[in-house]
Amino acid sequence: MKILWAPWRIEYIRAPKHEGCIFCDFPRENRDRERLILYRGKHAFIIMNNYPYNPGHVMVAPYRHVASVEDLTDEEMLEIMKLAALIMKAIRKVMKPDGFNLGFNIGKVAGAGVDGHVHLHIVPRWNGDTNFMPVIADTKVIPESLEQAYEELKKALEEIENAE
Repeated sequence: MKILWAPWRIEYIRAPKHEGCIFCDFPRENRDRERLILYRGKHAFIIMNNYPYNPGHVMVAPYRHVASVEDLTDEEMLEIMKLAALIMKAIRKVMKPDGFNLGFNIGKVAGAGVDGHVHLHIVPRWNGDTNFMPVIADTKVIPESLEQAYEELKKALEEIENAE
């Protein structure tokens, strides 16, 4: 048996699971740091993925609870894309990825972990980020804590905004 020691995961395992919609509930709580909300716009916000595919994996979601892209207003759609560009600049500054995957998963069958509230995934990618661990061991290694990534990205977003 192969064992990957990850004692920090016990906190997630023991924690009560959120019952509602994280994209509706978390912004209302005004606990941005705890909820990993990096940035708030007028119609949409940027939040880190608590279960990232790669370091720096974030999502952009509208405040309004809508199920699909075609349900978004023009203002929401435009702001989602502007926030995607903004966070990509911050990720490039802090993490220096070689590329990105961007995508919407609409519906459970398409892989939506939060079904019913549309959100855009932004996943930084690096040459060689798919190595033997996920291929052979079916295990993904995330080398940076969410808290550290949050602080670095939050600071980069503030620096970008102040420069513009």
